[in-house]
Amino acid sequence: MSLNAQKRIAAEILKCGINKVYFDPYFIEDIKLAITREDIRNLIKEGAIQKKYKKGISKYRKNLRHERKKKGRARGLGKRKGTKYARTPKKRAWIKRIRPLRRELKKLRDRKLITTATYRKLYKNAKGGMFTSVAQLNRYIKERELIRRGRGR
Repeated sequence: MSLNAQKRIAAEILKCGINKVYFDPYFIEDIKLAITREDIRNLIKEGAIQKKYKKGISKYRKNLRHERKKKGRARGLGKRKGTKYARTPKKRAWIKRIRPLRRELKKLRDRKLITTATYRKLYKNAKGGMFTSVAQLNRYIKERELIRRGRGR
């Protein structure tokens, strides 16, 4: 006797496709006798009929690779697909450079460590690409003694 009807009913009850329905081989006789939906529900409760779950893909290898990349491995020339500026556009690099500089300048101005005129001058210099980092900006300020007198830093 075919179990197609039972499989179809079980699939509807379990809310899955027919191929995902699993019949326990030890309960085949009971399943054959099950005609109504109520019978099928009882067999599901007993564990005679089960839903097979979708097989997933392990993230283990992905996580390992990610850890290695964080350490700087697997980033050599052979792994690169795209030009230097496709990987990190010039605009992104500029944003990464200019925002901290402007933040530092604002901080110095608000603490009254530099005058507004000096702030404007340095702001324009930063915009012109004169400084590559906050450290370089601070070095420049120290060398030129642009910090106001009477205020220790």
